[in-house]
Amino acid sequence: MSRKVVSVVGMAGAGKSEVARVFEDNGFTRVRFGDITDREVEKRGLALSEENERYVRELLREEHGMAAYAKLSLPGIDSALKHADVVIDGLYSWEEYLLLKDYYGDSFHVVAVYASPRTRHTRLSQRPERSLTPEEAASRDGAEIENVNKGGPIAVADFTIINESSLEDLRQEANGVISELR
Repeated sequence: MSRKVVSVVGMAGAGKSEVARVFEDNGFTRVRFGDITDREVEKRGLALSEENERYVRELLREEHGMAAYAKLSLPGIDSALKHADVVIDGLYSWEEYLLLKDYYGDSFHVVAVYASPRTRHTRLSQRPERSLTPEEAASRDGAEIENVNKGGPIAVADFTIINESSLEDLRQEANGVISELR
């Protein structure tokens, strides 16, 4: 049985990290693309803020192309695959999707997590870390759709989880996807 690489995609506040946590609880090793942004923001001596994170995300894509995060994460993913299946928290661009699909082939799967903008923006305004105002959340949505090509991977996902109710329902849905993948 070959190992699997599963990428969890969705807009900010949809529940990607919660779904990735369920995969992790089921033995997957988690690779979070956002860690690259966080490290680069710190390396540049900037404060962690939506504005600085967006600046760094777009700068990395200028430097490494639109598949930047996938390219920069391949060594870590390959290393983790030696020991376990991998869940990627936060694949962003169509180009990243294409690179990973080409690289991992039939072992690569995408799980989209969907929640309405209203639900997501409420969640983002209430989360303890990296909270966003509704205006910041709407601005981030636009930037990610227009500048990062985030919609493609969501549209072609192998599985879609609708996250409009409880955390327990979300976890149950994620466990169902894991069962199907195994």
